[in-house]
Amino acid sequence: MALGVWRELGERAAVWPGRFEPRGATWRPEATNFAVHAPRATAAWVCLFDEAGTETRHQLTERTLGTWHGALPGVEPGTRYGFRVDGPWDPAQGARFNPHKLLVDPYARAVSGGLTPHRAIYGFDVDDATRRSELDSAPYVPRSVVVAPDDFDWGGQRPERRRWRDTVIYELHVKGTTQLHDRVPEHLRGTYAGLGTPAVTDYLRDLGVTAVELLPVHQFASEPAVTGRGLTNYWGYNSLGFLAPHGAYSAAGDRGQQVAEFKTMVRAFHDADIEVFLDVVYNHTAEAGSDGPTLSLRGLDDAAAYTRTGAATPGAPGWSDTYWDATGCGNTVDTDDPAALRLILDSLRYWVTEMHVDGFRFDLLSALARTEREVDMRSRFMTAIGQDPVLRGVKLIAEPWDATMDGYLVGQCPPPWVEWNDQFRDTIRDFWRGQSAGVRDVATRLAGSADLYADDGRSPYASVNLVSAHDGFTVRDLVSYATKHNAANGEDGRDGTDGNRSENHGVEGETDDAEVVARRRRTAANLMATLCLANGVPMMVAGDERGRTQRGNNNAYCQDNEISWIDWRGDDAWLDVYETTKAALRLRRSHPALRQRRWFEGQPTIVGGPKDVAWLHPAGREMTAADWHDAGLATLGMFVLGTPLRSPGRHGEQLADASFLMWFHAGSGPVDVVLPPDPWGRPSEVVLSTEPGVVAGSPVADGEVLTLGGPAVVVLRET
Repeated sequence: MALGVWRELGERAAVWPGRFEPRGATWRPEATNFAVHAPRATAAWVCLFDEAGTETRHQLTERTLGTWHGALPGVEPGTRYGFRVDGPWDPAQGARFNPHKLLVDPYARAVSGGLTPHRAIYGFDVDDATRRSELDSAPYVPRSVVVAPDDFDWGGQRPERRRWRDTVIYELHVKGTTQLHDRVPEHLRGTYAGLGTPAVTDYLRDLGVTAVELLPVHQFASEPAVTGRGLTNYWGYNSLGFLAPHGAYSAAGDRGQQVAEFKTMVRAFHDADIEVFLDVVYNHTAEAGSDGPTLSLRGLDDAAAYTRTGAATPGAPGWSDTYWDATGCGNTVDTDDPAALRLILDSLRYWVTEMHVDGFRFDLLSALARTEREVDMRSRFMTAIGQDPVLRGVKLIAEPWDATMDGYLVGQCPPPWVEWNDQFRDTIRDFWRGQSAGVRDVATRLAGSADLYADDGRSPYASVNLVSAHDGFTVRDLVSYATKHNAANGEDGRDGTDGNRSENHGVEGETDDAEVVARRRRTAANLMATLCLANGVPMMVAGDERGRTQRGNNNAYCQDNEISWIDWRGDDAWLDVYETTKAALRLRRSHPALRQRRWFEGQPTIVGGPKDVAWLHPAGREMTAADWHDAGLATLGMFVLGTPLRSPGRHGEQLADASFLMWFHAGSGPVDVVLPPDPWGRPSEVVLSTEPGVVAGSPVADGEVLTLGGPAVVVLRET
């Protein structure tokens, strides 16, 4: 059989029995141990590659509890390797063993090289899917890398464990954040090392960010269909190695250097008091559907790795549908299977204990939280994480939906999970584009979305508030485009949502019309201020605070170019939006009244005192039942009591803060807002304003009238 250039070692070769734990490649001075779980395979080999790419295949003759293992002396860190396994060929039953396919180690700590589209990467013959392919895939697939044991100097750092109510999340892309950054050394742009430079960390700390959420950094591969269009998978939601930091983001190289470089980046963020969260994609892998490539898990134990609908005949109609697909990506990792579940948990623990990350955002959590394909909050996955002594102490963020109708779980995840709140996003977008039917839902979102999270004992910070994310319009595009413009993706406009809840302010796309641009920037500032001041955890997307545009592309997953990268030049930056965002975050950080952990009750915190929250009509009175049902009302005042706060301090002491009165006006025309009398209208000053006629720093008094000439946020602080 054509397996490339390799030499078979005889019985006298120095292949020691080794150990079946831990899985993956474990280097020690005397030998490197290799262990791979493939319980249904009949034979397994570890394949080493020298600098010339010559392959040497070593058969693993020991098998313990379904894991093939052996130790090889003389194998040094940086050595590239892969596995081959043999066994039955019956794809309809989940048996896709094929020794002609080089497989990435699921437990590899580093991966070298990328995936090259070629018919050899498929386990089946592309001309006859019933037959096993005999083409060698080694020249076209990535190789795993032996990595030395951890000896990284963390400088005595300990986990920050910042409280959720004090957290501000900044979602960013490792490459796109620094690729165009003129203050990052050119050779470090687009890398972990570049992201950890002071040019980035100082900027984020000054802005008020407390945590970065990195788009996927697990080793990933581009889909053959995407590369066939001359594009790449830029976002990285196509995982290939759950324990390996993506090699292409390393400035030092991909032969294990990426591990230390990633740790150095994490250390730099921690030195800046910024936590690091990972956006993790465990719900599917780069092997796609039944007609996808064989790269790792599929060749080791297809039946166990992926959830299935039942058997079908290869090549027959519906054969490609034998995988149950809750992700829209062709396959769904089966967390009901003990080996697949263990791989995910081992990966999570590794990133916490070895790489020192502080939390995770789980892509399409609903696809993972299933028992026999049914959504189950007591599934093995959810239960295992909830009881794990390492994982239950880190921050866990759910994207609480998947690609199915029954996967929408917003408000249903158990503690200690927090959730992306798409209802906040939709409500606030509609409000600021003038499409909100009154202000009732707006008040609910500003107060922390108690309708979603209060009934199960969670706090307002269970709501991760967002107005944009990597998937969809940027804030600038949200106020500049009425429809998506995704032609560059090569999918004839079929990709990306059509429900953007956006408003172009009279002109589609970029314009030189100063009046239109001014209205857009004002609306963008209103969106960012609302996000930063609402109860819950704010999450912003990198560059939104300075007017980053994707030119109307609302699904730039395949745009590894200036469509996606942040332009750090000041000539086209919306720096007024930046200043509003920074000011709002400074207020939030400085005042516990604006980041409360207990729910507002609409009742006094002490006998005879004012309510902890009061909702005010622009006429200067408290909202009535009729006001709440007034579909034409587009202005809302929110009074937040500062003294005393409902939540005690860390030693049980009563906390005192300034009170705040915030006005949100989304009407297209002017409105006169009457400042209410005591107890809501106290001597105050304007501390934030997107209304040109209301200047920050101005003193105000009860009974005074503020004229808001257009959509605006005005924040008054008690003096």
